[in-house]
Amino acid sequence: MSINRAILLGNVGGDPEIRTTQSGDKIASFSLATSEQWKDKATGERREATEWHRVVVFNQPLVAIVEKYVKKGAKVSVQGQIKTRKWQANDGSDRYSTEIVIGRFDGSLGLEGSPKGAERDEHAYGQTRAKRETADDPRMGMGVGAGGGRTTAQELDDEIPF
Repeated sequence: MSINRAILLGNVGGDPEIRTTQSGDKIASFSLATSEQWKDKATGERREATEWHRVVVFNQPLVAIVEKYVKKGAKVSVQGQIKTRKWQANDGSDRYSTEIVIGRFDGSLGLEGSPKGAERDEHAYGQTRAKRETADDPRMGMGVGAGGGRTTAQELDDEIPF
């Protein structure tokens, strides 16, 4: 058994290119930069190395997301297969390109962080309030329910679907 799966989290290097095939399907492609940082032991300076990856998306719902939301500088995560394809340059020499391919039915793409221009209002969805429990609380010792509060045995009986 073997597995061919790449998982990357990085920044988009340029606006995605969207092409349309003769059958009407769209294909999205973009470059993705992944970086690693470390401190040089000899000089004490911070160093950084960046790797560039070519990502190609064939999954039509994900192509629509790339087309609408992915822009230069966006942070995205991708999962796909590593594929190397052979092509010929203008001078007739063979060239090779290694890409991360999100196929029609496999792989994933995630938008990380908030969209540009969006601001988060920490009170937009209300405030979280903690409930104090006391030792004489009859619900003490019961399981935690979906709402985060404790539930009684009677409440658990009411939730059984049969």
